[in-house]
Amino acid sequence: MKRKPIILSTDPGIDDAVAIVLALFSEELEVKLICPTFGNVNLEHTKSNTEKLLTLLKKSPEVVLGSSHSLLREAIDASEIHGESGMDGYDFPEATIFADESQTAVAAMHEIVSQEEQTILVGIGPLTDIALFIHLYPQDLPKLDRIVVMGGSLGRGNYGVLSEFNFAADPEAAKIVFNSCVPIQVAPLEVGNQAKIMREATDKIRNFGEIGKMIHQLFTNYRSGSLVSGLNMYDALAIALILKPEMFELVSTRVEIETTPSLSYGASLVDLENYLHLPANAEVATKVDPKQFEQWFVETLAKTMS
Repeated sequence: MKRKPIILSTDPGIDDAVAIVLALFSEELEVKLICPTFGNVNLEHTKSNTEKLLTLLKKSPEVVLGSSHSLLREAIDASEIHGESGMDGYDFPEATIFADESQTAVAAMHEIVSQEEQTILVGIGPLTDIALFIHLYPQDLPKLDRIVVMGGSLGRGNYGVLSEFNFAADPEAAKIVFNSCVPIQVAPLEVGNQAKIMREATDKIRNFGEIGKMIHQLFTNYRSGSLVSGLNMYDALAIALILKPEMFELVSTRVEIETTPSLSYGASLVDLENYLHLPANAEVATKVDPKQFEQWFVETLAKTMS
């Protein structure tokens, strides 16, 4: 079976780290490139987190640094959720795998997409680098299979009243992505709130060797949900959308991003009722089966022991 080539734009971040593990240990995906970007914490931390994580995993995909800031807005972060470093809670080994700082993430994306057939771009942080790629290399867009994004919300936000963090971190970039005419799949905030990993599952994961121990220790410091009530898994949804779309209810609809400086700056308007009378530009997940998701999540992480 030919593996699907993917490029990960990510801002690790605890749930980003888990999504990276799921992608790297999948038998159906080939991670061609990882681009750490600003987001949950600053670029210095996301770079270091990516390098230390890959060293622990003994995996060495190409890593090229992404953007250190958004296109226009002032920097925001989510260190109150992920800790000061972004991956507090586990004593990682010293990195022996390092990011390439001699080129831009956008140039590296172009190099891969122009040579591969049907690459999937996966955005689980701010969409700055994907937007820049779309703007600078429009000739590559027909070669993309799709863009898969964790971001936005169907209603209320987790950063602003109506804005979800990944889109709020760079609303202009999100707008460019949704105006690109590339097929897009979206896992919004509310679906992450449905995709809970419960204590019984985290106890199993703790026994999956050193990688399981690492994930469990990160989970003890993750402040989205709790080990008692269940941990909300957001970024892993993007990987699940590629590998297990049958777990989701998907609606083809219009998504618009609010970029006017206002109280709703960064909001995603997901037009499920067709109020805008505009053609669909994305498939948006509205539900995930939590039991199926948790089972897939645990079974995939179990492969890290083989």
